[in-house]
Amino acid sequence: MKHEDIWRALDTLAAENGLSVSGLARAAGLDPTTFNPSKRSMPDGRARWPSTESLAKVLNATGATLEAFSTLVSGARALSSNPRMQSQRRIPLIGLAQAGSDGFFDDGGYPVGGSWDEVSLPEIGDLNAYALEISGTSMEPVFRDGDVVIVSPAAPIRRGDRVVVRTVSGEVLAKQLARRSARRVELRSLNPAHKDHSFDLKDVAWVHRIVWASH
Repeated sequence: MKHEDIWRALDTLAAENGLSVSGLARAAGLDPTTFNPSKRSMPDGRARWPSTESLAKVLNATGATLEAFSTLVSGARALSSNPRMQSQRRIPLIGLAQAGSDGFFDDGGYPVGGSWDEVSLPEIGDLNAYALEISGTSMEPVFRDGDVVIVSPAAPIRRGDRVVVRTVSGEVLAKQLARRSARRVELRSLNPAHKDHSFDLKDVAWVHRIVWASH
């Protein structure tokens, strides 16, 4: 269990519940700055870990279980565990080929319009979440042709996450994020039979995290 994984899980839990990290701390009855990025390391550069007491208060405030939080630490899921957010919601279902066409996303990368199918899946905190139907074999064996994944524009992203990327030219790719720097985005195909990709950051319209899959 890594230091950055714990903080990333807290960031994701906040996003799932429609909160900033300051809002999450406030909801848990903590000082609003408790989870701020500036509080995640000591003045000498050593890693600072959130206390077990603050984690317990966060879980109580959000309704998340320790098991659910552990899956966030591992990056396995990003679905809300808040009982208030467990109702079914219909979200856009967009084909991978459609996603590259005009009229499905606005300039910010959020789904727009109404010329899509819809699916009912467990609620997540991101109101701009959408479902994407995988096509092709580049994500096998993790995602296969026809699988439906839920994508969250609001979910924090780190190296190793499975993501959907749209380029400025309209190409849409479902890959694993290998590296993202100030200048480039490097993507890895989970299927070794398919090539990896690398783009200048200026050529990438947006990168969204895959948070759930229905096989």
